[in-house]
Amino acid sequence: MTLSPVLIAGAWRQAQNPVGDFTAVNPATRIALPDVYPVSGWPEVEIALHAAQEAVSILRTAPCELLANFLEQYAANIERRADALVEMAHLETALPQIPRLRAVELPRTADQLRQAAAAVRDRSWRHATLDVARNIRSIYAPLGGAVAVFGPNNFPFAFNSVAGGDFAAAIAAGNPVIAKANTGHPGTTRLFAEAAFEAIQHTGLPPATVQLLYRIPPDAGFQLVSHPLIGATGFTGSRAAGLKLKEAADRAGKPIYLELSSINPIFVLPGALHERLEAIAAELFASCSLGVGQFCTKPGFVVLMQDAASETFLAAVREHFVSPPGILLGAGGVRTIAQAVEKMQHYGAEVLTGGEEVAGDGFCYANTLLTVSGDTYLENPHALQIEAFGVVSLVVLARDAAQMQEIARSLEGNLTGSFYTHSQGTDDALYDQIAPIVRDRVGRLLNDKMPTGVAVSPAMNHGGPYPATGHPGFTAVGIPAAMLRFTALHCYDNVRPHRLPPELQDRNPTGTMWRIINGSWTQADA
Repeated sequence: MTLSPVLIAGAWRQAQNPVGDFTAVNPATRIALPDVYPVSGWPEVEIALHAAQEAVSILRTAPCELLANFLEQYAANIERRADALVEMAHLETALPQIPRLRAVELPRTADQLRQAAAAVRDRSWRHATLDVARNIRSIYAPLGGAVAVFGPNNFPFAFNSVAGGDFAAAIAAGNPVIAKANTGHPGTTRLFAEAAFEAIQHTGLPPATVQLLYRIPPDAGFQLVSHPLIGATGFTGSRAAGLKLKEAADRAGKPIYLELSSINPIFVLPGALHERLEAIAAELFASCSLGVGQFCTKPGFVVLMQDAASETFLAAVREHFVSPPGILLGAGGVRTIAQAVEKMQHYGAEVLTGGEEVAGDGFCYANTLLTVSGDTYLENPHALQIEAFGVVSLVVLARDAAQMQEIARSLEGNLTGSFYTHSQGTDDALYDQIAPIVRDRVGRLLNDKMPTGVAVSPAMNHGGPYPATGHPGFTAVGIPAAMLRFTALHCYDNVRPHRLPPELQDRNPTGTMWRIINGSWTQADA
């Protein structure tokens, strides 16, 4: 049996003494795909760490143009490999080729790489700060160690460990990446790594700037995120796995940025229901079912005021949910959804439709809508705030405005929170009571819009308070803000001018770079 090669220290090679192997499974057929991938042990991980450190020393003084050229060349390579990438990702995830993979995810992935390249060239993201009178100057710079990226299963392109947002941000900030593929789509990740390695060879970056391991044992993961040579880690995945990695990283004082879980509450206020009930019901289902509910921004928690209109709304939403389910990413999805639904029922939620696995060739779970009274919810609010990674949503029926506020105060941290309100302002007073409470519990606040679209915009925050992420001050989407996670703040005190980085010298190195000089943003020379 031949195992797929790993990318280590600038070469594709067979894994050394693998501790196991695995195959990807086609979720639409439940049949294993032919390629077999190694599980790398700690010795191989350590080789990758030391190889990355050699790249660190070169990247430290590499011209920014080199990184920008790599990111742009890589984006072009991805586009040239579009057919192979789309076909492989479809086989490994059952996500539709059109429009999801080819028309949405692949262009988004190439675009965020190009946005990262533009930020590298512009240099303003580095926040160069000059106190000329005291001759103290500071700048955001690379970490001095590799960034480990653990990618999720639900976005095989846009969040891939060798192509997604964490990867683009880490590379643009000047760090090498050690990618740990998601085991749901190892073949897709290998194709990305091949395209990245070609771009490395074409542009002349250090060979170990990008390395790829497919799977490592948990103990090796703990050692990786806490190793003295690691700069930081980006992780997107389950709360249980992420918190174990965070514990190991925290003990060693190593930065780790986690995206964990979110129920993304939606407050539909009474005036909005009376104005456009059917439209909101359709929007809610469309958002819940996008990607078969396997989006971290899926609205899994809806709050209504209990009255005749909310009953009509529930009936309308139920009609949408009573439809054929899509194919989930794997057997684990079916299992975790079933566990979440069972737990919600245990704490008093009632299933209006769904609530069971659907037999067939693929991994499917029925679209599931649940409801619970505000009184019952508030008896066990944390037990009922469960991320069910599928087409599942819980509707909480509040007794009155005061209870709606109490429900808002009970919320844990989330990526998003949304409000649907009357277009002519009849909900404004209630909105003003509840929105400030929700604002402190979410990273992104939306009005009259579902949260599942996450634009790659400099103004985007794809983050939020715990347990949505491990730190509320950072975003995983949005260049250049996402790059700051993978930097260190370097200060230079009374350092001679010729020894300063170009960005901190008196002359503006590009003529257009924004810097803070003596307290003011400017593009001028000091």
